[in-house]
Amino acid sequence: MIVKVLLPLILAFIMFSLGLGLRGKDFSRVIQFPRAFTMGLLNQLVLLPLVAFGIILLFKPAPELAVGIMILSLCPGGVTSNVLTRLANGNTPLSISMTAIVSLVSIVTVPLLVALSVRHFMGVDGPEVNVTRLGIQMFLITAVPVGLGMLLTRNVPQLVGIIAKGVSRTALVLFVFLIVAALAKNWEVFSSNLPNLGPALILLNVILLALGLATAKIIRLDPKDSTTIAIESGIQNGTLAIAVGALIAASETETLPPTTVPAAVYGITMYLVSVPFVWWRRRKQ
Repeated sequence: MIVKVLLPLILAFIMFSLGLGLRGKDFSRVIQFPRAFTMGLLNQLVLLPLVAFGIILLFKPAPELAVGIMILSLCPGGVTSNVLTRLANGNTPLSISMTAIVSLVSIVTVPLLVALSVRHFMGVDGPEVNVTRLGIQMFLITAVPVGLGMLLTRNVPQLVGIIAKGVSRTALVLFVFLIVAALAKNWEVFSSNLPNLGPALILLNVILLALGLATAKIIRLDPKDSTTIAIESGIQNGTLAIAVGALIAASETETLPPTTVPAAVYGITMYLVSVPFVWWRRRKQ
C-alpha cells in the first residue's frame, strides 16, 4: 500500500506544488545565466555522483545503503533548494530554472545511473532495475504533476494565489511523513548504521556546498549566483530519492526498503548543514 499507492501519490503532490511555482519562461531563463547554469548542471550531473561515490568508498556502508546514497546524489534539489536560495538571498530565478530543467533531465539520467549503482554495489543480490519502467514511473510521478501545476498557474492564476501556501504546507507535512515512515520501517537498519551514515551524509553535504562555491568562484560568478550554485549543488531531493529507492524494490516488498534510509536520514541532517550555510550567505551579502 505504501510503496505502490501512497508513496507515488505523495511524491506527485509534492511535485505538483513545485509546478505551481513554475512558468514556461523558467525553462528559457537559463539563457540569461549561461555560465552559472552550465556549471550548476555539471556539478549536479557529474561532480555530485562522483563525490557520493567517494564518500561511499570512505565510509563503506552496507550495499543497500550505498545504493541509497547514490540514488540521493542523483536527485536534484526540488522545492527545498528554491526556498533555501531565497532565504540565502541567492538568485532565486536561476535556482527555479535549474530545478525545472535538471528535474526533466533526471527522468533519463536517474534510471540509468541507479541501474549501474545497483549492479556495482549489490551485484547478483540486488533487485533487477528495469530502466525503461523506472523512467516511465518517474515521468508519471514527477513531470506530469509538475506540468499540471504549471497549467493551473497559467490558466487560473487567481486560484493558485489562494491555494499555493496551503499546498506548499501540505507538501512539507507529507515530506516529514515520508521520512518518519522510512525510518520506522527500517528502524533496526537506521539505528545500527546512524553512527556511520549520519557523518557520511553530513560530509557529503558540506563538501558539495563548498565545491559549489569553489566552482562558482573559478568562473567568477557574483555572490548571489555563487550562493545559488552552491545550494543547487549541495541540496538534494530527499522525497524523490525515497520514492526511487522504494520503486526499485517494489516488486519484492510492500514496505519501504533499506535503500530509502539514506534519503530519510538526509532529510534530517540536511538542515544541520544548510541552515548555518544559509545564515552565513545571508549575512555575507
